[in-house]
Amino acid sequence: MRWLRRAGVLVYLLLVTLVLLPVQLFAMRFRPRLAARVPMWWQRAAARSLGLKVRVEGKPAGDRPLLIVSNHVSWVDIVTLGSVLPVSFIAKNEVAGWPVVSWLAKLQRSVFIDRTRRTATAASNSAIAARLAGGEALVLFAEGTTGDGIEVLPFRSALVGAARDAGGGAPITVQPVAIVYVGFQGLPIERSRMADIAWHGDMDLAPHLAAMIDIGAIDAVVAFGQPIAFGPDTDRKQVTAKAEAEVRALVRSVKARGVRNMTVTAASPDAAILSETESS
Repeated sequence: MRWLRRAGVLVYLLLVTLVLLPVQLFAMRFRPRLAARVPMWWQRAAARSLGLKVRVEGKPAGDRPLLIVSNHVSWVDIVTLGSVLPVSFIAKNEVAGWPVVSWLAKLQRSVFIDRTRRTATAASNSAIAARLAGGEALVLFAEGTTGDGIEVLPFRSALVGAARDAGGGAPITVQPVAIVYVGFQGLPIERSRMADIAWHGDMDLAPHLAAMIDIGAIDAVVAFGQPIAFGPDTDRKQVTAKAEAEVRALVRSVKARGVRNMTVTAASPDAAILSETESS
């Protein structure tokens, strides 16, 4: 019964949150490295409860500072990418006002950006600079919004350049990453059903979350592309265009292979979620 599964998932996530909340609050104050990892544990629990299976292709760059530049399909992207390695997200300022979501985003140590006010921009840049200087990996959804899950929207070079500039002009590594949803219940996702997972426009979160729970099994791929050196003298538009082209190529490649030989792996032993193989 749908309502029973929905209730079970929500209760499970509530219990996980209650267990990890004091750990994260302590870590955010006294143990920054631990604070970067606790959200990953929560995302793994969320992935497990949603039946989300993630196949990782390629490897995350070992160089730091690291800015991961990704496409954006749905709120599920946070769980998908956040469950495979410790990251923090650069989020638009509106998220900070969303009920429940804003609270979880803050525990994830997200950096909220508001480019409409100069004073807010300075605060955002300081936060981004501190994270990059601390050797953390930050995720930027370079489209600036979520798409329909079918086409990758143009990347906004201003966002990529702002993230680099926030680091004080020091060189950073930019890594293109593609997030692709390839299957429901072990079967390929038809084009007409991408709307079941894509979350955009004025869609309400609660009904969309309920629909995700009802699906019960989602196959996703996180594909890491080739890192790009991004120094103070590098043209941000060229870097953005290169990252966008790589993400588009990765998306096409993943979709062409679909759910066949779906192997759920992880970016590193520390980020292991589960491992199983399905054959069509």
